[in-house]
Amino acid sequence: MIATLKNALKVKDIRHKMLFTLIVLLVYRLGASISVPGIDAGQLTKMGDTGLISILSTVSGGGLSNYSIFALGVSPYITAQIIIQLLQMDIVPKFVEWSKQGEVGRRKLNQITRYLTIILAFVQGIGITAGFQVLSQYGLVKDPSVEQYIVIGIILTGGTMLLTWMGEQITDKGLGNGVSMIIFAGIIARLPSGIQEIWTDQITNNNAADRWQGALFMAGLVVLVIVVVAFVTWVQQANRKIPIQYTRRVTSAGDNSYLPLKVNVAGVIPVIFASSLIVTPQTILMAFQKSHGSDGWYITLTNIFSLEKPIGIVLYTVLIVLFTFFYAFVQVNPEKLSENLVKQGSYIPGVWPGKETEKFVSRILMRLSVVGALFLGLIALMPQLAALLWNLPQSIGLGGTSLLIVVMTAIELVRQLDGLLMKREYVGFIQGDLVKK
Repeated sequence: MIATLKNALKVKDIRHKMLFTLIVLLVYRLGASISVPGIDAGQLTKMGDTGLISILSTVSGGGLSNYSIFALGVSPYITAQIIIQLLQMDIVPKFVEWSKQGEVGRRKLNQITRYLTIILAFVQGIGITAGFQVLSQYGLVKDPSVEQYIVIGIILTGGTMLLTWMGEQITDKGLGNGVSMIIFAGIIARLPSGIQEIWTDQITNNNAADRWQGALFMAGLVVLVIVVVAFVTWVQQANRKIPIQYTRRVTSAGDNSYLPLKVNVAGVIPVIFASSLIVTPQTILMAFQKSHGSDGWYITLTNIFSLEKPIGIVLYTVLIVLFTFFYAFVQVNPEKLSENLVKQGSYIPGVWPGKETEKFVSRILMRLSVVGALFLGLIALMPQLAALLWNLPQSIGLGGTSLLIVVMTAIELVRQLDGLLMKREYVGFIQGDLVKK
C-alpha cells in the first residue's frame, strides 16, 4: 500500500485527483463544525453517548454531536439507494425497465433516488429533532415552533443534498467512491476523540498502581484492533473462483478464465440497512417517552429496538443475516448471470447452460451468504461486545459498521490507484512501441 501511494504521488494526474479529493473532504469537515441555527447543541452532550446517538453519528462523522448542517450525513441517500435497488427486483415494472436501458436508465433511476433522498432527509431531520427535543432536559430547539422545525428540516435536507453532490464530484474528478470517501473521512475524524476517551478512562483517571494495568489493557486493545483489521481485510478480499470455459475462442479470456464471487457478496449494505431499521423505531419512540415512558408497551418496544439490551442485539443480528442473504441475490442475480454467460458463448464445466447454471450459482451464493452473514454479524456486534465485556464506549470510531466501511473503502482506493498506475504503464508501453515503429 505504501509503495502504491509512493508511485501514485509521482504521477501528475493522480496527484491532482488526490488534491481535489482532499479539498472536498476538508470542506465537508468544515461544514460538520457549523451548527444548525436555532439549536442548543450542548443539550446533546448532556444526554451522553446513547446507542441511538452512536449509530446516527456513524455515517455523519460526529456531525450530530454539535447538530451541524451535515448532521444527517449521507444516510438518507444510502437508504434511498437501497430502496430503489429493492424496487428494481420485479416490484416496480418501470424501474425494472429502466434498469435494462443502460446509461439512460441509470440517469432516470439516479434522479428518482435524489427525489426520494429529499423526502427521507426532510422527514428524518424533523423526526430526529423532535425526538431529541423530548429527551433533552432544557430543550434542544430554542424556539420549538412548527415553523422552526420546518426550517431545521430544510437546512438538514440541504446539507444532505450538498454532501451527495460533493460525493458525486469526488467520484467523477477525484479518487474512490464519493459517498464512501465522505463516510470514511467522518469515521477517521472521530477516532482521536474515541482514543482520547479510552486513554482518559484507563490512564489519566487512574492512580499510579492502576495505570500500568491500564497501559497493558490499551496495548492489548491495539493488538486486537490490528488482528481484527487484518481479518476483515482477508475476508473482504476472499473470492470463490468458478471456472469458465468458452465455446469459441475469446482473445481476452485467456486459458484459465473464472468467475469470481466474493465471500462477502453483500458488502456492508446489510449492516447499514439493519441499523436504519433499528434507528427508525427508536426515533419514533422518543416522541412518546414523556407521556408513555412508564407504560409496559413502551418499555417492551424500547428494549426490543435498543442495541444496549440482549433482545435488541439479537434482533439486530437477525436483520443483518436476513439482509445479507437478500442483498447477495440483488448484487449477483443468478438468472441474469446465466443469460450473460449464454450470450458470451461461455459455460461452467459440468453444468448445463440456462436453468442448471442458475441453480448452481444460487447454491453457491447461499453457501457464501452463510459465511458472509456470520462475518457481518460478528463484526457489527463488536462495539456491543466491547461495551459489555470491557466497558468501552460505543463512540469509538473504529467498531462494527465503521470498521467495515473503513477497510472496504481503503481496499477499493488502493485498487483504483493500482488500476490508474497500470493504465499509465500500458499507455506508456503502447506509445513507446509506436515511436519505435
